[in-house]
Amino acid sequence: MNEVAKVIPLHGGTGTRPARNRPAGRHSSVSYTDRSRSTPQPEPPNEDRLDEQSGSPLDGLRSRVADQVAGVAGFLRRRLAGDYEVDDFGYDPHFADAVFLPALRPLFEKWFRVETRGVENIPEQGGALVVANHAGVIPLDALMTSVAVHDHHPQQRALRMLAADLAFEMPVVGNIARKAGHTLACHPDAERLLRSGEVAAVFPEGFKGIGKPFTERYKLQRFGRGGFVSAAMRAGVPIIPCSIVGSEEIYPKIGDIAPLARLLGMPYFPVTPLFPHLGPLGLVPLPSKWYIEFGAPIHTDTYDVAEADDPMVLFEVTDHVRETIQQTLYRLLAQRRNVFMG
Repeated sequence: MNEVAKVIPLHGGTGTRPARNRPAGRHSSVSYTDRSRSTPQPEPPNEDRLDEQSGSPLDGLRSRVADQVAGVAGFLRRRLAGDYEVDDFGYDPHFADAVFLPALRPLFEKWFRVETRGVENIPEQGGALVVANHAGVIPLDALMTSVAVHDHHPQQRALRMLAADLAFEMPVVGNIARKAGHTLACHPDAERLLRSGEVAAVFPEGFKGIGKPFTERYKLQRFGRGGFVSAAMRAGVPIIPCSIVGSEEIYPKIGDIAPLARLLGMPYFPVTPLFPHLGPLGLVPLPSKWYIEFGAPIHTDTYDVAEADDPMVLFEVTDHVRETIQQTLYRLLAQRRNVFMG
């Protein structure tokens, strides 16, 4: 089932309020004899201008708070009334547009200052598979890519992530991931999404990518056996290579406490210059400058259905996608002058 997200903006108002009326008799301290002098008196100050200079910051704050309260009230009203839809995968467009994406935008716009390029290469309708490099210890790159596609694509398309099992096994996180549109990275789910006209995203490096040492940054790991290529071929949708620069520097991984990782059931327990030495403060990502570039589509509808099971064909297309992403990373890195300033 393919629903169109219904947006309930949390910043729903225009942000403007009428100017307050000034009290009468503002200049009543001027005497009658002063007003009767031949020397012209200055005109009374423009009331609107005074409002702009002295009252607008407070008025603007009040307006924003009122808009926030109204937006939250509207969201809760719809939730309590059951006026929202959830698809077969658990995707809740109302939750994603009103809660999930707005929570990520400050990171996207202010902290990482993400620049998005080539998003028009994602088709305006129909299925497509975005394939990207993966890095950063914590998969913030996947979340930032979701914001990039939704906010910068002409049709504001939702990006449906194909995530690892671990994401859905974590308390709270798994439920939020489902509501945000993420689903298990497996062949049946991927094909169903693509055939139904959704834009899905996969990170073939997996934990090998996000957990690699800082010394191996921007060096793509192996892309597996080409399962994502097979899914795209069977659905007949284009593959969109996506290159992300900036994510490698948010948590420079300089070590791994393997025994602790095994104890916690995690693929790795990272050591960075700030974590775990600074405790929770070390979890704050470094504010690197990000670039997300979507490359030209690699079409798969020219292949026969039987070729989706041909190891040689899958290897060839997989290698083409990987090499495209790697070369774009090299180009973006060559253009970057500073990790934090861009």
